[in-house]
Amino acid sequence: MKTIDELLSEGVAGKRVFVRADLNVPLDGTTITDDGRIRAVVPTVKALADAGARVIVASHLGRPKGAPDPAFSLAPAAARLGELLGADVAFAEDTVGSSAEAAVAGLADGAVAVIENLRFNAGETSKDDAERAAFADRLAGLADVYVGDGFGAVHRKHASVFDLPKRLPHYAGYLIATEVGVLKKLTDDVKRPYVVALGGAKVSDKLAVIDQLLGKADRLLIGGGMAYTFLKAKGYEVGISLLQEDQIPAVQEYIERAEKNGVELVLPVDVLVAPEFPDLKTKAPANPTTVAADAIPADQEGLDIGPETRKLYASKLADAGTVFWNGPMGVFEHPDYAEGTKAVAQALVDAPGFTVVGGGDSAAAVRTLGFDETAFGHISTGGGASLEYLEGKTLPGLAALED
Repeated sequence: MKTIDELLSEGVAGKRVFVRADLNVPLDGTTITDDGRIRAVVPTVKALADAGARVIVASHLGRPKGAPDPAFSLAPAAARLGELLGADVAFAEDTVGSSAEAAVAGLADGAVAVIENLRFNAGETSKDDAERAAFADRLAGLADVYVGDGFGAVHRKHASVFDLPKRLPHYAGYLIATEVGVLKKLTDDVKRPYVVALGGAKVSDKLAVIDQLLGKADRLLIGGGMAYTFLKAKGYEVGISLLQEDQIPAVQEYIERAEKNGVELVLPVDVLVAPEFPDLKTKAPANPTTVAADAIPADQEGLDIGPETRKLYASKLADAGTVFWNGPMGVFEHPDYAEGTKAVAQALVDAPGFTVVGGGDSAAAVRTLGFDETAFGHISTGGGASLEYLEGKTLPGLAALED
């Protein structure tokens, strides 16, 4: 995989460089609530602009249905990128139409433009190879060189991620190079004890990575909504908690395999419960109660790990040589259910080894809860991509950059 440093050494002044970024940031209307992914691509964009490239930044945002939708416009992200660069950033109101062509044609050396949401064109996400290829051909017409730096999208076989790099000289940006280096530390060069903390809503989203980790990790800590399927698999009452009953047989098998393989599988010993899901808009007090994990009332829902579990998980992370954390421990968006996620984040800060926050909601939680990002070894921009890499899957966007 050739990197941006090699491209810069070859010279980029006057060249049109297409940067596939990941500007898929959360929005409240037109207000960006977490700009972490935009900040992550700034080093690549700035290096290219400083070297005289004419930089075209492209990304998706959300899940529009292959047609323009103002709710998913990249205009707020383009404006924020300009603020972070300290420079004007042009914005094209389409992807490969007259506005994009004009924006690119108008770029001076060292200038930057952002084109509109790639998913406004159905060819971006199409499963039809020919439709994707046709869109990639039109994107290729905008540029001379391709730089892949949207790590959060590299697990998608999309036109701008998989097909476009095959049509242009291609390089990995700083973010992708960093992310791949970190993932190699989690797979090829692991310092032990290797502790993995997994949370989030659905156990089905994590089964494949658990399958892989049962042969690699020393300890697995389970929290979030997925914990209740594990507790049910052990025969516990879980009340009205989030539960994937169809996954219970798989979970039971993993519990048995963990024991056989000598992997310490750690489940909650107490949980915070309430009769209903909290209101995340008003954040009105929820008044939860703490119960033992094997004593959840039938009419109550588990919404966070309890205080004894927080202490337990912190103790299991205290001597870690390597930590990978993906998924919150509870409904961290509500203050009454944020303490479990906060405790795990703090335990990573205190851990002596290399700590990785695996993107998605975990990365958002770190920022929402006020942690210093530099206190962690690495905060990934791609939760799904990180998980698929750890599952041992070939990621289309990385494979395209390696060709």
